[in-house]
Amino acid sequence: AASAPGVTAFAPQFSSPAAPVTQLLSASSNDNENSSIAAGLANAASVSILAATLFLNPLPSHADGQTKEFKLPPIDKSDKSRCVLNSSKMGQANAARDKLYDLRECDLSGVKGDEFDLSGVIMTKTDMSKTSLREAQFSKGYLRNSNFEGADFTNAIVDRASFMGSSLRGTIFQNAVLTATSFEGADVENADFTDAYIGDFDIKNLCKNPSLKGENPTTGADTRLSAQCGPGK
Repeated sequence: AASAPGVTAFAPQFSSPAAPVTQLLSASSNDNENSSIAAGLANAASVSILAATLFLNPLPSHADGQTKEFKLPPIDKSDKSRCVLNSSKMGQANAARDKLYDLRECDLSGVKGDEFDLSGVIMTKTDMSKTSLREAQFSKGYLRNSNFEGADFTNAIVDRASFMGSSLRGTIFQNAVLTATSFEGADVENADFTDAYIGDFDIKNLCKNPSLKGENPTTGADTRLSAQCGPGK
């Protein structure tokens, strides 16, 4: 896989929501600039609506990942700075950004994203192997069909996310919050779920995953026992 250019951190920088509008309006009063401002605000509103459509879950007890199909926009491959981790400044609860956080088909193997807020991120065919994501936040993350082998999610918050079809072999989820997150179709062999918080509904599905076996090569934890999937589960 091609290596990612300058893999450090991506994040749109936000000041107070009203500030950019105030500054632009005071710079000029002609109709053309005001029209441009209005168009920009309309575009931002459209992006927010699209993000909400993609990730808002009408059934809070279920993971967003249990929705089988999402209609995602095309990848903007003309954006050469797209494949960079960037922490959101908006707070993980709303997964808000000024545009969709699209890391599809990016090579981010081995990067450090500790304590990053990556909420609302979209990943498919993304290489996140051996990444350090300790205490990171992935609220409403679309994390499907990607490579997370050997990644470290210790103390991370992975809330209402979907790992459907992804490889999580040897991944560490120690003490992570995995509420309403789907591992359907994911390869979790040799993963470590020690002390992770997983809801009752989700742990039943995880225990049914045939790849839930093996031993984590880093921590030595028994994968199935670490997920509290003993006999009868």
